[in-house]
Amino acid sequence: MSAEPARFSFARVSWREWTGFGAGVLAALALFLPWTNLSAQDQVVEEALRDLPSSDVARDAWTGGFLAWCGPLLLLVAGVAVVACGQFRKVRTAGLPHLWLICAAVALVLMLLAWFAMGRQFDEDTRALLGQGGIVWYAGIGRYLGMLGGVASVAAAVLDVRALRRR
Repeated sequence: MSAEPARFSFARVSWREWTGFGAGVLAALALFLPWTNLSAQDQVVEEALRDLPSSDVARDAWTGGFLAWCGPLLLLVAGVAVVACGQFRKVRTAGLPHLWLICAAVALVLMLLAWFAMGRQFDEDTRALLGQGGIVWYAGIGRYLGMLGGVASVAAAVLDVRALRRR
């Protein structure tokens, strides 16, 4: 047994850990893409929406509130922790895969709650005004990519917990 402490090596990071890191990066990058878009059936209203600043029509996660940005950031932190610490046996047996699974599941639940509460990013008066104008809101590409990152991270974490149990 060597007295020298174990050193970090990119070569010893498992594919599951890289998947968790990639999922966190994907979700974090998705924060800057549109998470909520506005649209209307009426052509006149749709043209009026096109005249508005793009940040008012296509909103990113930062303007969507805590539920929108917290999940992807949690996935990123979990992914970085898993890649940085996952190859050290003591940390893995102390529960890192389980902690990763919990973080990924919480992040996924937060993003799901944000999806269902998408209209709550607008105050009551704004929602009423949008409804009267025939304007609806729908999920943007960033929300889909964030959810994809969350599902990928949960799946990789489940596989990592199962791999730990087999050892």
